[in-house]
Amino acid sequence: MTTTSTTSSGARHTGAATPARLPGAWTLGLHRGALELRQFFRQREQVVFTFAFPVVFLALFASIFRNDVRGAGVTASQLYAAAMIASGVMSTSFQSLGVSIALERDEKVLRRLRGTPMPPAAYFLGKLWLVLVSGIAETVLLLAVGAALFDLDLPTGAATWFTFAWVFALGLTGCALLGIAISSVPRSGRSATSVVVLPFLVLQFISGVFISIDTLPDWMLNVGALFPLKWMCQGFRGVFLPESAAVLEQAGSWEYGRIALVLGAWCVGGLVLCLLTFRWKSHRDG
Repeated sequence: MTTTSTTSSGARHTGAATPARLPGAWTLGLHRGALELRQFFRQREQVVFTFAFPVVFLALFASIFRNDVRGAGVTASQLYAAAMIASGVMSTSFQSLGVSIALERDEKVLRRLRGTPMPPAAYFLGKLWLVLVSGIAETVLLLAVGAALFDLDLPTGAATWFTFAWVFALGLTGCALLGIAISSVPRSGRSATSVVVLPFLVLQFISGVFISIDTLPDWMLNVGALFPLKWMCQGFRGVFLPESAAVLEQAGSWEYGRIALVLGAWCVGGLVLCLLTFRWKSHRDG
């Protein structure tokens, strides 16, 4: 039962409480991101594997191949250090989201979230916050290892760091969107790791991560050029290696304009793929 009161001006006010206004998608996305980060760092095995995987591979390849690269003015270990940073970015975005979202769908977590008042955008913003924080942490770790152990020269100029920032941002965004899109491919959570890890592993071989770009056949490079990893590797090599190393690239230059174009296209294309393919229910649920 509600009560009414009359003011001196004769206006009537009801005693019914006004419904509280729900926070917006951005605010809820921040809270969702904090929750995702807490859940991630509580799983110690996952944290160790996520951060150790690219560091271990960097240590292995850069320690085995330490010779100077003829005519490039760099060592093979410097090439691996620059390219492995790109691999780490894709690992914390594409691979992480592709597997985790598929598992959440299979365990009906997505279905339950879809039935709440939370805007769908808040869920994806939370995932992007997780990817951003873990991607930055992974990159800092790889930079520290590369600079300390394998003579990776860190940039000193603001313009070079700006190049690093936009390659990182576009690459992380494109790979994250691609990871969200591929999460709808596995038919169950059990098959998610195989479905996501296999193409990521192949891309590392044909994009200049595990094998030097100048030793790959052109047809492999052309296939790798269709995906963002190759362009992230090229962009980071341009940031961390001297100009003389550009002769190793397929075009003989860093091609920053083309890097921005391809990575930007993957951001737009990845968003379209997400909108067309994302499923809140598993295949078994229809």
